[in-house]
Amino acid sequence: MKRPTPSATPAPKTAYADPLAELLRPGQSIELLKELHILTRDGKLNQDSRRKLKQVFHLCQFIEPLLDEVPGRQDTLMLADHGAGKSYLGFMLYDLFLKDRAGAHIYGIETRDALVEKSRELAARLGFTRMSFLNATVAESITAGTLPARIDIVTALHACNTATDDAIRFALAKQARHIVLVPCCQAEVATVLRKHKNESFGKTPLSEIWRHPIHTREFGSQLTNVLRCLQLESHGYQVTVTELVGWEHSMKNELIIATQTGAPRNNASARLRQILQELNLQELEARFLGPQ
Repeated sequence: MKRPTPSATPAPKTAYADPLAELLRPGQSIELLKELHILTRDGKLNQDSRRKLKQVFHLCQFIEPLLDEVPGRQDTLMLADHGAGKSYLGFMLYDLFLKDRAGAHIYGIETRDALVEKSRELAARLGFTRMSFLNATVAESITAGTLPARIDIVTALHACNTATDDAIRFALAKQARHIVLVPCCQAEVATVLRKHKNESFGKTPLSEIWRHPIHTREFGSQLTNVLRCLQLESHGYQVTVTELVGWEHSMKNELIIATQTGAPRNNASARLRQILQELNLQELEARFLGPQ
């Protein structure tokens, strides 16, 4: 006698998972994400926005420990974001980590009038009362009376060419505890290498490193960041250089994080000066050495 085939056990129902809930942090402002066009007006998240959100979160992971370290030393926390643009980073940091910290304030520094005004309007609309926006270049902000004398954390993400160096000058002038840089368009050093190329051929065989134009550009970019790291170390900063994983769409993917220790690296200034002399870049001494 043929036995009846046992009926298949029904598959358990899969619980509905909200892909948005998996990405967002507890208490995160949906309205902010809509205003920043990370979410659509009906609260949806497309693939491009998902990637952008993950990138911002990834950068925030590097900055969050710095935000936690400063209040351990004092009651206030001042952060200046240079080349703020639409202030994605500033708004996200405030919303995720600083809106409940009464002593925290974020300053966004940007040269485009429309973006500064839009950021001011958005901060007012969302009740982000401890965010201010300054229409100024990075260099101008060093002496701006609207900024406090001391800034704890300085960020400059894709500040173009020498604007990153100005951000370093700003951080040194404001005695910043932490500096977070993603340099961009490092053209100045490459320009000086190119300017003295023929003279350098007779001075050092190292000039072969930048003989071809593409190598001049790439070597100049790499060298710029090496000089910046030595500059920071000469001023008592401990420097970490890493790849900003998750921003693969950007060729400028180098992240420099510097923390003030008060103990300058003994030979940093000497090494910096030797490199400038060896590579025929003495005219840049004022930028990278400056007042010690």
